[in-house]
Amino acid sequence: MAEHTKYQQKVIKNYYENRDTLALQRVQELVTELYLSEGKKRVKHWDSLALHLGKLGVKPDVVAHLRQQDKPELVATLVKKLIEKN
Repeated sequence: MAEHTKYQQKVIKNYYENRDTLALQRVQELVTELYLSEGKKRVKHWDSLALHLGKLGVKPDVVAHLRQQDKPELVATLVKKLIEKN
């Protein structure tokens, strides 16, 4: 395996240190997209949202419930709680 330069090592380290923050930011963006989308795009955003919520440690049954309800306001409430937790 190729060795990484010091710069690359720093970038990789910073990514993993800030992974939760990045996932939370992406979830916030996806909530906005859910409000604005319909049809196939909305399904795609839900798929991506489920992935990022999983990265944040949200249980799969909670994600399934949110998806079944299909209400972005519920996800926004969860995001608010996740922000307060951090």
